[in-house]
Amino acid sequence: MNQQLLLSIQNVTKTYPGTPTIHALKGVNLDIYQGEVLSLLGINGAGKTTLSSIIATLHPATSGDILHNGVSIYKDIITYRHMMGFCPQKPNIDAMLTIKDNLMFAGRYFNLPHDVIEKRSKELMEQFQLTKYADAKGSILSGGYKQRFLLARTLMHSPKLVILDEPTVALDPHIRRNLWDVIKQLKNEGVTVLLTTHYLEEAEFLSDRVCILDQGVIKLVDTPDNLKKNYSKANLEDVFIKLMQESQEEKKHDL
Repeated sequence: MNQQLLLSIQNVTKTYPGTPTIHALKGVNLDIYQGEVLSLLGINGAGKTTLSSIIATLHPATSGDILHNGVSIYKDIITYRHMMGFCPQKPNIDAMLTIKDNLMFAGRYFNLPHDVIEKRSKELMEQFQLTKYADAKGSILSGGYKQRFLLARTLMHSPKLVILDEPTVALDPHIRRNLWDVIKQLKNEGVTVLLTTHYLEEAEFLSDRVCILDQGVIKLVDTPDNLKKNYSKANLEDVFIKLMQESQEEKKHDL
């Protein structure tokens, strides 16, 4: 791949102490490139949400490092967070503020100038068809419009890396397609998108590469087309099912 390297994830582990100890990530190494859409795939408990949360700096890694431009993000985490936007799966809109005020607050959080905040919030409300709800509280929005707002807020400071955690769960098909268009547009603008999803057709349509995790380990990283060709399958979902079946067989063999 000739694209510029954005992040290098180096031997990242995540352990949750207890009885038994849970090893959520077991030495993950992964390069993420500028302007690509990379999907994290895996069954529940595979480690994809844990990995995306660590990249989003929501949780610390137990060990390992993440490099940006060859330097650990933990040396200047504030600067890193300014170039990264995180869109959570569950809406967390401040119910006391209007939609416009929520966006304005997000702009102030990233210390944007007032005129930039005004301009950016107007642009995003128009892009996500939120203008008519500008003076309404977030509680009145439907699920689809709440998701649009979350994306708008994520993009308020024009991040270079956008992390989307299950952005289209429980959305109507036409709204999902609208959000797919947004993700494609971000890629066209050179924004890197890290997508966590259970929808295999979504990953196949949007992704430059997919990273399949299994029990805290990266099983493989490749393009959807290469995977379909290598496994002689018509779609990514069939590839994924075959890989999970192979994984189950390997576990049985090891017992």
